[in-house]
Amino acid sequence: MGATLRVYKRRIRSVTATKKITKAMEMIAASRVVKAQRQVAASTPYASELTRAVTAVATGSNTQHPLTTEAERPTRAALLLITSDRGLAGGYSSNVIKAAELLTERLRAEGKEVDAYIVGRKGVSYYAFRERAVQESWTGFTDSPTYADAKAIAAPLIAAVQKDTAEGGVDELHIVFTEFVSMMTQTALDDRLLPLSLGTAAGEQDEPAKGGEILPLFEFEPSAEDVLDALLPRYVESRIYNALLQAAASKHAATRRAMKSATDNAEELIKSLSRLANAARQAEITQEISEIVGGASALADATAGSD
Repeated sequence: MGATLRVYKRRIRSVTATKKITKAMEMIAASRVVKAQRQVAASTPYASELTRAVTAVATGSNTQHPLTTEAERPTRAALLLITSDRGLAGGYSSNVIKAAELLTERLRAEGKEVDAYIVGRKGVSYYAFRERAVQESWTGFTDSPTYADAKAIAAPLIAAVQKDTAEGGVDELHIVFTEFVSMMTQTALDDRLLPLSLGTAAGEQDEPAKGGEILPLFEFEPSAEDVLDALLPRYVESRIYNALLQAAASKHAATRRAMKSATDNAEELIKSLSRLANAARQAEITQEISEIVGGASALADATAGSD
């Protein structure tokens, strides 16, 4: 019985130490997600308005710009997958990787080759384990991305879009990331960044026009093509930056939720082990009492027999 009690006590100490770690990680993630939420809220309006500005320039001109004009027969697409550098976040990385796999299958079913660009060690490891080709990868900043990181990611992607497919370029640019909806909800989704889809944006502009809003007219200096050349890289950078911030907030929220679940499970396990330890202790005490009573009874019988 003593050995069993020692085993239970040792397991309780081990689980208690683990609980302290998971509780600390939960508190760290909770503090980081608040900061990440503020960054998402600050960057989203800029990305949205820049998208509207690029759309307005594209729809207000007749310029056939390579970054806004769809290829007649697209044959190659670039896919930017944003995962995390660290684990302990539940199904965060696996969900976004599944979304990327579904998008890859869909693009290949349309007859397009897919060039993968990966952000985060989890995505890099996933592709490396399956020996899949990766054009470029970036790691080490997914918990706290900066605009400089977004620019570094956007540069080769824009270059690939501007290049002819015969020279290794792509016709489309897709991004797969996790959208931060709330502390309890994060959704893995995919979006096509380039060519810019003008149909939906035009529809969004028509609706306020019906309410009496006058749509602006543009004059381009020196030309609409030059304006698009200047705006579209900013558009891609801002969208990627916003996706990185959304992904970071989602990761911290997922980590907080996973660590809270681990802490709660540790508490339940400690309670269960404590009950078992108490039962083992009670059994040990009962056995000791039985041995004492048995010894006293045997001694009394021996004394009575000698008399």
